Amino acid sequence: MKPTAYLINTSRGPIIDEKALVKALQEKRIAGAGLDVYENEPGLAPGLMECKNVALLPHLGSASRETRDKMATIASTNALSLLKKKEAPNTVNPEVYHTDAYRRRIRAS
Repeated sequence: MKPTAYLINTSRGPIIDEKALVKALQEKRIAGAGLDVYENEPGLAPGLMECKNVALLPHLGSASRETRDKMATIASTNALSLLKKKEAPNTVNPEVYHTDAYRRRIRAS
């Protein structure tokens, strides 16, 4: 990254090597950083809190009413589908529905 760049991470903490980030910030190799997630949440890498060129947020990137409402709707839709013994529409690993273990569990319930 060039010295005028700002690193922003709102995805997953382990994407960033925080020790290396602290060093880059202290040495002004990048202009700054903004983090909403952390490598070892809730802990921070030593020195990160003291950097003047970093903005640290308490993992609230999804903290809007619209986002939280959508998250609740997705979760309840998935739960209701599973209670009806149907596939949840937002399953990350849908292959689980095609395993013998899953089929046995459904038959047993």
